[in-house]
Parts: sequence; structure tokens; C-alpha cells
Amino acid sequence: MSPSIFAARRAQLAERLRAAGGGVALLPTAPERTRNADTEHPYRHDSHFHHLTGFDEPLAWLVLNSDGRSTLFCRPADLEHAVWHGHRLGTEAAPEVLGVDEALPIDSLPDAMPALLAGQGTVWFPFGRHPDLSGQIEGWLASLRAQERRGVECPTQCRDLHPLIAEMRLIKDAGELATMRRAASISAGAHRRAMRYCAQRFRQGASAVHEYEIEAELLHEFRRHGAHGPAYPSIVAAGANACVLHHPAGHARLLPDELCLIDAGCELDGYASDITRTFPASGCFSGPQRAIYELVLAAQQAAIDATQPGQRQRDAHHAAVGVLAQGLLDLGLLSHDAHGGVDDVIASAAYRAFYMHGTGHWLGRDVHDVGEYLSLGEAPIEQPDGLGGTVVKRPSRVLKPGMVVTLEPGLYVRPAPDVPERYWNIGIRVEDDAIVTERGCELITRGVPVDPDEIEAWMRS
Repeated sequence: MSPSIFAARRAQLAERLRAAGGGVALLPTAPERTRNADTEHPYRHDSHFHHLTGFDEPLAWLVLNSDGRSTLFCRPADLEHAVWHGHRLGTEAAPEVLGVDEALPIDSLPDAMPALLAGQGTVWFPFGRHPDLSGQIEGWLASLRAQERRGVECPTQCRDLHPLIAEMRLIKDAGELATMRRAASISAGAHRRAMRYCAQRFRQGASAVHEYEIEAELLHEFRRHGAHGPAYPSIVAAGANACVLHHPAGHARLLPDELCLIDAGCELDGYASDITRTFPASGCFSGPQRAIYELVLAAQQAAIDATQPGQRQRDAHHAAVGVLAQGLLDLGLLSHDAHGGVDDVIASAAYRAFYMHGTGHWLGRDVHDVGEYLSLGEAPIEQPDGLGGTVVKRPSRVLKPGMVVTLEPGLYVRPAPDVPERYWNIGIRVEDDAIVTERGCELITRGVPVDPDEIEAWMRS
């Protein structure tokens, strides 16, 4: 992205700081993390920091005044270091490349920071995101307080920066949405590849396929198309493992008559994608598998219909639950005698035995992206708590164009005495990424089949 985009975001944040009373914002990037001995994990920047700078090197800080002036602290360029670890941007090039007003060596941070804080009424920083940050800031403030007798003004309050940036990140601009569409396309291709791999292996006479083999197909496709890797640990769940919501790909064997659930998406240029598909290993759904699958797909369609500007974020969940509750009764997974009608199933939360998570979340730089789910400006109201009672809280926020959500209903049927055995160990989730538009929503992950007939046709192809 152009440096002007990040400069515009910093200007927007400075305007928000002024509206909230002014001050100075401090934001470090993420630290490098040791994997073992002298080896680090692959580096990943802090999402807030990168959103405002576009800078992805470690050991960097952004200082932003409410008047719009920005200072970046980073590591200097180092020719000897470059031989071993590659090029650093450095302090001399940073102002032109990143569009900041000034760049200083990171080693000068302790000495320079008190002067940058002096005369500011408020210090803004993200609470709870960096373990040692509050202690560092308190140390700088203590040094300023010691100089108050000499006329040095010390900030009088600290405030949380996170909500200001989170609200900025909630609405994506055109460049962000283009990146997310590309990430979604890469991830859809990876799911298609995984489906095809399973079908080919079983056509070639394999008796089983390991989960880790399927995961390898996903990772290959992510990297082959330029993604940095998975946006989160990939879920590849064979058979009964699909009833474990966050089952990591392991050594379990997928058998021909089982379903495979894959929840996986890549990260591209700092933005996540998130897709779930469930497909029959042999390429053909059994009767009970198809019945559960079609119910989950119908619930997702209800959630899609409820995802449009003016609707509330939680409306998609309520729509999906209504479809699932009726379907659970129709299939005999819940009984009218024991659970009553649809309204009773919802009021008592009996459906949660088979569907225990929400229908979606914000998506963006983080797979569970930032932004309040509840309305910020409305009075609390009494709402169902999902357990048969009520709770008083703010309503969920109204959807607006540029928001991105996932839509991911599911059903997970574990063996139980009152559950028909033909449905045992069937776990199904269907998840797509949706951009809220002016007239509805755009599903950006439908590059991978979702209709059961299309899935079977793809695996035959």
C-alpha cells in the first residue's frame, strides 16, 4: 500500500485524539518471540502498529501527537547485520518510505520519550496488549514528575488507545477489501486442493489419509500463491474429530466413509481469511451426513439473508439458530415430547447440545478482528441469554458497509443415548467470509464449492 494510506490513517487517529481531549499516543510493535534456544518464531508485527505504519520490522515504536506529528523509533540500517539477516529500512530512509515526520534510533527511546511526553495532558496506549508497557510509561512519567518544580509539565492521565484504533479498523477501505478478496481466493483454492487430494488418494486405493497430509496440501497452496502462511492454526478434523471445535491437524486417519472438516485460511499482507468446509472423504455423502449438511447450509443461508446494512451483527446468529432448532426437531435429534416446539428449544437453549458457538465474528487483520460487537450509543435492553433466561445488555451493533464478518453455523453430534445412532460422530460446519455492502453482503469465499452436489461433482472431477 502507498505510504499516503498509512499517513491518512495516522491523521484520522490524531483527529480522534483531539476529539477525545488531545494528548500523545504510544504504540510499540510486537516483540520477537523465542522458539527455542537461539531460534525465533517467524516474526509477525502488531496489527494496530502495522495498520498505522505499514512497517513490519521488530523493535519499533510509533509516537503520534494529537496535532498529527508522528515519530518512529526503529533499528538503524546495519550493513553487517544485512549479511546475516537481510536489509533493514533504517532511520534515514523511514521518513520518506513510511511518510512519518521523524525517525529515531530505537536505542534512543528511553532518553527521548520523557521529552515527547512533556506538556501532554494525556498519554494514550493500548491497555493489556503489551505486558511491560505500562511499567515503562510509568517510569517515564516518574522522571517528568521529578522535574515539575522546574516547570516541566507531566501528563495527568493515561487512557486506552485500543478502542480508538479498533473502531477505525472495523470499517475496511477499498484497498483492504481488495487484499481480503485475494486472501479469500487463495484460501478457497487451498480448500479445493485438499478436497481433490483426498478424492485422488481414495480413488488410487488408499485405505485412509492422515490429517497432517491434508494440512500439507493447504500450506502448499497458501505459500505457492504468495500468502505468508496460515492466519491461524489450521483445523483438519477426520470423522469424530470434527465434533471437536478446534481440533488441530494431527496423526488421525480419515476413512473413506467419514467426513472431513477443514477450517483454514491464509494471511496475506497482514489480512486474514477464514473458510470452513466439510466434505465426504470418498466423494459421496451418506444419507444422514447429507441431511445434517443440508440443515447447516440452510442455517447459513438464513444468516446470509440477515447480513445487510441496517441489520444487527447478532441477527445472523438468531436467524441460523431458528433454522437449526427446527431442523433438530425434524431430524429427531431433539424430541417434541422432551423439548417442545421451536420457540421452546431456543428459549431453553436445548440446541446448544449440538451447536455451542456463535454464527460469526469480525474479520480483518486478525482472524477474530477488533471492534465492539455491542452498540456503543444505545441504552441496554433485556435480551435472551441463550440459556433459557434473560440478561440486560446493549443490543448488538448495526452493520454498515465495509464491515467484514464470518458466517459459520455448524452441528456436532456426539454419541448419546437419546441421539439416533445414524447421526453419531457427524460434525459439520460451513463458513464463508462476507463483506457488508450497500445492498446486502458479498461472499468472497465461494471459490470453493459449498452445495453438496457441487462438492460431490468437484471430487469426481
